[in-house]
Amino acid sequence: MILFTSALPVERSGHDSHQLDDLITRMAQGDKEALASLYQATKAAVYGFALSVLKDVDHAEDITQDTFIQLYHSAGSYRSQGKPMAWIITITRNLALSRLREQSHTLPLEEAHLARLSHNPMVDQDDLLTLDSLLSLLDDQERQIVTLHALTGLKHREIAQLLSLPLPTVLSKYHRSIKKLNAAWKEAD
Repeated sequence: MILFTSALPVERSGHDSHQLDDLITRMAQGDKEALASLYQATKAAVYGFALSVLKDVDHAEDITQDTFIQLYHSAGSYRSQGKPMAWIITITRNLALSRLREQSHTLPLEEAHLARLSHNPMVDQDDLLTLDSLLSLLDDQERQIVTLHALTGLKHREIAQLLSLPLPTVLSKYHRSIKKLNAAWKEAD
């Protein structure tokens, strides 16, 4: 599991909820620099979640761009409750689900979704293959729950609300997924 959390280019550690709230407030006033800062702070989480829903690199990139456009235009209606990432991921989720509804067929699972990580100099090809192999052990919902927790730092309660699932379900799926990933990781060694 160390591989999973260390291999992802997460940038959330430098920004807390108050900083993100401030950026959104500045965006509501038309500050495009605030949008650029918000993008830098949250792009990995937005993209990662869009990818976990859509399973397609191109669609995830489109949704990531659409999310930040929507965030900029909706910033005036944002009401801070100390959970700006939940608001951001909710917008991402809604856009991703809309994209899925637009599709007339099921989107294929592509190995290309790890291409984003390949640009990170801290991640080598073996890490990418291991990460892909481990994540493929999880079903869609498990992968979304683990990805949301690892990429965005959302609490299980927030993930439950976002995915419209009971909290006990999210907790059990998360813990079962972590056990599954740890067992596979140990087996690979």
